[in-house]
Amino acid sequence: MRLPDRLLAHLRRWRAQGQLYAVEWNGKPIGTGLEKAFRRACEDAGLEGVTPHTLRHTAATWLMQRGTDLWEAAGFLGMTVETLEKTYGHHHADFQRQAAVNIVRKA
Repeated sequence: MRLPDRLLAHLRRWRAQGQLYAVEWNGKPIGTGLEKAFRRACEDAGLEGVTPHTLRHTAATWLMQRGTDLWEAAGFLGMTVETLEKTYGHHHADFQRQAAVNIVRKA
């Protein structure tokens, strides 16, 4: 997946500072402990019922609200255009735009 420019800039800066892994602790990669770390961060923030999948829902909603092309958003999120449209399409900036215009338009 293509990384956002701002994230890529951070990754490059961290690399220049000696960081070897995108997610690490004391110079060691975090792999299997990532779920535990996420759960702990949620607990520290007082969040309940939040999972990494919650972040995918948020990303999908934001992409739709910003009018992102469905094909691009689906590819970025790792889902089909059909799933994206069915589940998140109502958040898209263009959702029902033409219907709202047409309902008041003179015939």
